[in-house]
Amino acid sequence: MGRQRKRVVTGDTPPPPRKDDKPSAFHRKEKKKKVDIGKVFINISIGLCIFSLIWFFYALYMRSSLAKRVVTLHPANPVLDVNSSSAKVSPERFWGSYRPQVYFGMKTRSPRSVVTGIMWMRQFTDIDINLRHTCEQGDRLQSYGWLMHDGTNFGVQEIRDNEFTLTTEFVKRMGGDHGGDWTWRITAKQHSSSPHAPVLSLMFYAATDTQGSLEAHVEEKTRLASITGSSEELGNFKITFRKPVTGELSSAKYASYNYLKTVTPGLEKLTDIVKHSLNRRFVYSSSSGEKRHYIGVDVYRPPHHPNQQKPQDTRKESDFVVHQVTVQTPFQVEVLFESGSFSNRPNQLVGSTLTQELERRKAEFNTRFENTFRLENKGFNQANVKFAQAALSNMLGGMGYFYGQSVVQSVYNEYPLLYPEGALYTAVPSRSFFPRGFLWDEGFHQLLLSKWDSQVTREAIAHWIDLMNVEGWIPREQILGDEARSKVPGEFIVQRNENANPPTLFLALQDLIRQLSANPDEKTINFFQRLFPKLKTWFDWYNTTQTGPKPNSYRWRGRDKDTNLFLNPKTLTSGLDDYPRASHPSADERHVDLHCWMAMSSGIMASIARLLGEPHEDYEHTHNVLSDNTLLNELHWSEQLRAYSDFGNHTQAVSLQQEKVYVPPGQPRHQFPVARLVRYVRKAPKLQFVNALGYVSLFPFLLHILQPDSPKLEQIFHDIRDANKLWTPYGLRSLSKADPMYMMRNTEHDAPYWRGAIWININYLAVRALHYYSNTEGPYQEKAAALYKELRTNIVNNVFKQYVETGYIWEQYNDSTGRGQGSHPFTGWSALTVLIMGEHY
Repeated sequence: MGRQRKRVVTGDTPPPPRKDDKPSAFHRKEKKKKVDIGKVFINISIGLCIFSLIWFFYALYMRSSLAKRVVTLHPANPVLDVNSSSAKVSPERFWGSYRPQVYFGMKTRSPRSVVTGIMWMRQFTDIDINLRHTCEQGDRLQSYGWLMHDGTNFGVQEIRDNEFTLTTEFVKRMGGDHGGDWTWRITAKQHSSSPHAPVLSLMFYAATDTQGSLEAHVEEKTRLASITGSSEELGNFKITFRKPVTGELSSAKYASYNYLKTVTPGLEKLTDIVKHSLNRRFVYSSSSGEKRHYIGVDVYRPPHHPNQQKPQDTRKESDFVVHQVTVQTPFQVEVLFESGSFSNRPNQLVGSTLTQELERRKAEFNTRFENTFRLENKGFNQANVKFAQAALSNMLGGMGYFYGQSVVQSVYNEYPLLYPEGALYTAVPSRSFFPRGFLWDEGFHQLLLSKWDSQVTREAIAHWIDLMNVEGWIPREQILGDEARSKVPGEFIVQRNENANPPTLFLALQDLIRQLSANPDEKTINFFQRLFPKLKTWFDWYNTTQTGPKPNSYRWRGRDKDTNLFLNPKTLTSGLDDYPRASHPSADERHVDLHCWMAMSSGIMASIARLLGEPHEDYEHTHNVLSDNTLLNELHWSEQLRAYSDFGNHTQAVSLQQEKVYVPPGQPRHQFPVARLVRYVRKAPKLQFVNALGYVSLFPFLLHILQPDSPKLEQIFHDIRDANKLWTPYGLRSLSKADPMYMMRNTEHDAPYWRGAIWININYLAVRALHYYSNTEGPYQEKAAALYKELRTNIVNNVFKQYVETGYIWEQYNDSTGRGQGSHPFTGWSALTVLIMGEHY
């Protein structure tokens, strides 16, 4: 029993190995190999997992880092010191008419300024409430604008409403620590054609912007005599409202008063608050003894919307005080601001003292204007000179000081981000339609302003450059603060960091260099030294992000991508909006205007670098390459058009047609989409020259890239002077009359813009180029001189004529009639007419 049984083995099965038997070497090797492969596989898998995790987190980090770059400011020191606009550093420019979007108002160059302004309305009219405050084209004023403004100390503005004229004047007086005092004088006169003397209500107001406080001081129950207040930037101050006087400078006997003290969640709400506080319960007693109910500010009652759910406004509320005086024309009212720190003022700046100071300032302005532009010396009459003074004054009076945050986005951001808070001191294109900063407009603005006051130009350019991010990108449209944002359609608010704008600031910088060579100035040299680090990054950003498909070619980014809706997709970034480019946007495009901007900019970069003793060879090399006429011809000369042209994926066989919307029989039509105008392509596009003759074709000439002996100049001069192409009696049209896109709508709601109309900024460049070639030795010198004389005369005569007839300088001019059209007043680059008159190029 205790013996172990023997196991029976059958067949060929080998006997089981004994415990002490060792496996053969072959089996050991195979087993080890299997174990090793498994380990290797596991190790590789673990390694891949670790690498994937590292790559995943690195990608997250990089994406997060790249997403932050769009809102990371450039690391170089600011061009402007932080307090450069303060009352301590720049007292004479602290207060100013820096609110171009209102008919008349003042503020300080500080982030949270106390703002002041006026509103007005005519009483006893068929229109219930005709309140004027922000500049609106819909107000249909006969004209408004500055007649004189020196940019610093005083201004005179005329506002022609339907039956009366308001003249707004201000003068500043330095003293104390907070920018000194100022006085307003508002004069109201009825038009001779008006059958009755209008009764007007002027509403003077002051509002804090989340900082400071205001206290109202009331006399005779309803008359607001003064406001006292304090803020961090202004210290203590007092605003006094003097009683209105008649033409004989005696107190107006029949005047009624109202006032309002409330709070506002934002400066863009001021008009609405006044409108919702108006009441008709007040009685006005006229000189005839007649008593009538008039409309006056009363108690502010916010509008109630029972069915409308609005998000709660979380902004800090600010004080808002309004003084209303209602009186029959003619009359005059003065408002006096006095700084609490001005302790030794000689007398109040009112009455005859104010009159004397205004006259002194006007005389100084007239002398300075003639010394600067020499228009009388050139044979212009007094009406021409007054027009030119108004053009310059409107640009100076249109300088705004804005503070806030842009809304920006890059390809690495899922949603738009808020840019860092920043300030911008800039001229604006139009007080009614574009009361904010535009990058490519500003270069043209500063060409004029640099002739008048180079400090304004240095500060404005510095403000723009200090808004640059670490990539070298500057948001091309600056919408800073709630007031500015309230005037902008939603689709234009977000700025994208791949989008450029023509680098026209280089034109103004070139002008400063010329001034410097004539009159060495330590301030300008210091300005260039501080500017240069950021300027290098800005130029490099253009030279990398806007490159084209071929070496030394360039392409605007940011074209409209929905090709179905546009006759020709727009290129807003070029500044020329709907000017015809390649019909089908692609990466194969080459844009001749951008090529020329880069050629010009590289040359100016070389000049600045040489001025500062910095390395300039690379910029000079780039300039020489891009200015090479052989390269330019190779990339952009179209033999078919006999002109310079864009290149891209293009067909001219496009048209807008009513789309076909199928409605099944018996079905109601209103339940289906409304038929739109959509683009139909009759012939497939191909890579070719776009062959659109117009402003873009002229850029090698406009920016002096063409050599004076280039035979291409002769062809350009021929096209310029051809009335069937670009020539008109009023200036050069933007697109040839013979072009298929001439005056064609881009969508059913999008009228032609740069497709035929005359634009003064490009005409200025054309006159400037003709002047250059007429003074440079070459075979076409005499032709350039003849064209220069004729074109200069046409532009000046028409802009002046339209100003006299309409009361405005306009955004653009009709190429068939010369009539002003578009937004008005447009005393941005259209004011370059002054430089054309004075022959400042």
